[in-house]
Amino acid sequence: MKLYAAEVANGLRPYVIAELGSNHNGDMELARRLIDAAKRAGADCVKFQSWTKDTIFAREVYEKNFFLRDDYRNRTDYTLERIVEKFSMSERELLEMRDACRRVGIDFASTPFSKREVDFLVGELEAGFVKVASMDLNNYPFLDYIARKGRTVVLSTGLGTLEEIDRAVRTIEEAGNRSIVLLHCVSSYPPEDRLVNLRNMDMLRDNYPGYPVGFSDHTLGTLVPTAAIARGAAVIEKHFTLDKSMFGWDHKVSADEEELKAIVEAARRIPEVMGSYRRELSDADRERIPEFRRSVVAARDIRSGERLRPEDLDVKRPGTGFPPESVGWLVGRTAMRDIPRDRVLGPEDI
Repeated sequence: MKLYAAEVANGLRPYVIAELGSNHNGDMELARRLIDAAKRAGADCVKFQSWTKDTIFAREVYEKNFFLRDDYRNRTDYTLERIVEKFSMSERELLEMRDACRRVGIDFASTPFSKREVDFLVGELEAGFVKVASMDLNNYPFLDYIARKGRTVVLSTGLGTLEEIDRAVRTIEEAGNRSIVLLHCVSSYPPEDRLVNLRNMDMLRDNYPGYPVGFSDHTLGTLVPTAAIARGAAVIEKHFTLDKSMFGWDHKVSADEEELKAIVEAARRIPEVMGSYRRELSDADRERIPEFRRSVVAARDIRSGERLRPEDLDVKRPGTGFPPESVGWLVGRTAMRDIPRDRVLGPEDI
């Protein structure tokens, strides 16, 4: 499990999570195809969600038959309760998905919504970290229970005030767990650009030094997660689908395989090109100095014994002779031999 590896914790490259969530639509063959596609795209991890109809909603939600922006009250094909039941994964199915991930060599993770699901995730599925959904940021007893499992806690901060985030972090720490990753998150799907506030990652780093900070993305396309990578995200989580037009909750805001590939490429390349704050010339740059820089040359044919005037000198490539800053020093010097026009001046000429 690579999430808390030194290369991630030290900001050398982000860990990319393909959030499958319920995008398998209850079809385990589709789930396997999603795993394979995430691996092809180069993601580090695929993440599911461990819930049942009894652990995510109270009975009154099913009776109202309404969920977020998807209104099931006017549908004849599904009720909310039926679709939640269809999209949930059994423990047996989660084990199958864990094994499918192991076969292709990609990390497996899931978000639990109950203590039993936490126990199964850590004990049976052997997940390397526990992802906490934004809805549970202020579920402090649940955070305490998760923290005591001794796994890295990846905490989405969507819906949370700074006070709630602070209490959540303290709850995990007081349970003896200091392996925490904080994800800036905007819980609207998709958010307007003005609501994304990627500088909140800086705020989280300033308030919780020592903990990696990442971004759980619900925007459309690849621009915003790419910007988050450039801003130093240690983890990028992005919903993933094979087909944005597919029936289901999150397909429209998900990345397809080509978009996930682009995000993974950004995660690999951007930290490299961001480089260092310290100004240092590379060996490659130093080798190109003679080729790219200019030297003082004769602007006309100069006879031996003549004193050099400003109009006798020019600067051109290559940078193998006197540098341009030497022009003032050269003026008034005597030519020791005939110097043809365009000759790069050297010590032997003066």
